[in-house]
Amino acid sequence: MLVLVFGLLYLVSGRMVSSQDVTGSRFVCNAIPPGAEPGCGYGPTGNRVQSSSPVEDELRNTIIQLRETILQQRETIVSQQGTIKELNSKLARCEAAADEMAQGKSRGQGSRRKEYGKNTMGDLPRDPGETIDHLGKTMQTLKGRLENLEQQSLRLPSTNSSAGGAPALTPLPPELRELLRQRLGALETQLLRKVAELEEEKSQLYNETAAHRQRTESALNSLMERIAELEKSNNAFKSPEDFKVSFPLRTNYLYGRIKKSLPEMYAFTVCMWLKSSASPGIGTPFSYGVPGQANEIVLIEWGNNPIELLVNDKVAQLPLSVSDGRWHHICITWTTRDGFWEAYQDGERLGTGDNLAPWHPIKPGGVIILGQEQDIVGGRFDATQAFVGELSQFNMWDRVLRPVDIMGLANCSAYMPGNVVPWIDANVEVFGSASKAALEICED
Repeated sequence: MLVLVFGLLYLVSGRMVSSQDVTGSRFVCNAIPPGAEPGCGYGPTGNRVQSSSPVEDELRNTIIQLRETILQQRETIVSQQGTIKELNSKLARCEAAADEMAQGKSRGQGSRRKEYGKNTMGDLPRDPGETIDHLGKTMQTLKGRLENLEQQSLRLPSTNSSAGGAPALTPLPPELRELLRQRLGALETQLLRKVAELEEEKSQLYNETAAHRQRTESALNSLMERIAELEKSNNAFKSPEDFKVSFPLRTNYLYGRIKKSLPEMYAFTVCMWLKSSASPGIGTPFSYGVPGQANEIVLIEWGNNPIELLVNDKVAQLPLSVSDGRWHHICITWTTRDGFWEAYQDGERLGTGDNLAPWHPIKPGGVIILGQEQDIVGGRFDATQAFVGELSQFNMWDRVLRPVDIMGLANCSAYMPGNVVPWIDANVEVFGSASKAALEICED
C-alpha cells in the first residue's frame, strides 16, 4: 500500500514539472556587447545564444519597430524645428520692417521741417497721395505673403504615413497659428495707423495752404482798397475836413462842385471860412440852382455892391465885410416863416431882416457850385462874378443854428459838421485851375 502511494506521488510531480516546462519559460538578462543587435541572446560569457523560442523573436521584432519609430519621430521633430525657425525668421523680418516704418515716421516728423524734400520713409514716394497708395499696396502684398506663408506652412510632415507611402499632413500647433495671426494683425494695424497719419498730414497741409492763400488774398484786397482810396482822395490831409479850395483867377472855368444835393428845406444855415482881397467885390463864394430857378440860393459880392443873399431870386443886402485878405468866419441863416434872415461874421451877428422869399420852400435836386454864379443849373458862368480867394469848412444845415453854436464854430470851440452838406474831401471836386490843399483852419 505504501509502495502504491509513493508511486502515484512520483507520477503527479513528474507531470507538474513537465507542465511547467511547457506553459512557461524563464529569461535571463545579460549585458549586450557594443555594436550587437538588441533582442539577441547572449550567455554569461558574452557569446551569442541562439534562441529558437517564437516569443523571443516577437519581442526582438517589437524592439526593432520601436527603435525605428523613435528615429522617425526624431527626424520629424528636427524638420518641424527647422520650419518653425524659418517662420520665425520671416516674421522677425516683417516686424523689423514695421519697426523701421515707425522709426522712420518719428524721424520724419523731427526732420521734415528741416529737410522738406528728403524722403524719410525709405522707398516711399514723396507725395502724400502716392505714399498712401504705396502703403496700401505694401500692406496688401505683406498680407497676401503672410496668408500664403500660413497656407503653405500650416501643415508639416507627420509620423503617420498614407496608403501610398507619402507622409500625411497635420495642422500646425494652435499656439503658432495664433502667433501668426497676432503678428499679422499688429502689422496691419501699424500700416493703417501710418496711412491715417499721412491722410491727416495731407489734410493739414491743404488747410494751411488754403488759409495762407486766403490771408494773402485778404491782404492784397485791403491793399488794393487802400490804394483806391488814396487815388480817389489824392491828398495827404490829416483828416477829411482839414483842407481848403483855392480860386486864384477870375475866370468862368475855375470852380468847385459839391457832390451832395439838397432836400426840400423850410430853413437853412450856411457857414464857411473865407479869405479874399479881390476888388471890386470878392465874387460868388457859392450858388445853388435848381431846374427853373438858377438863383435858388446865392451869396455874392460883385462890382461895388455889398454882399447880397438871394433866395428864389429875391435879394437881401448883408452888412458883412471880408475883403481884407484875412480869414473870416461867415454864417447866414434863413427861415421860410416871414422870410427871416440873420448874418454873422466871426461869431457876431451883424444884421437881421425879413420878407426874403417868405413861405417859399427851398427846392430839392439842385446843384451847389463853389466860386461861380449859375445862369443855368450847373453852368453858364460869368467871369465877372467869379470868386477869387480861398474857401474852407463849407457846411449846411436844414435848420437855424443858435447864436451860441455859431460862436462855437467861429472860435473853434465846437465842431458841428453840416447835417445836409458836411465839409468832407470826398464831397468836393474841383475843375479848371482850382485846387485843394491841406489846411487846419482853427490852428492857423
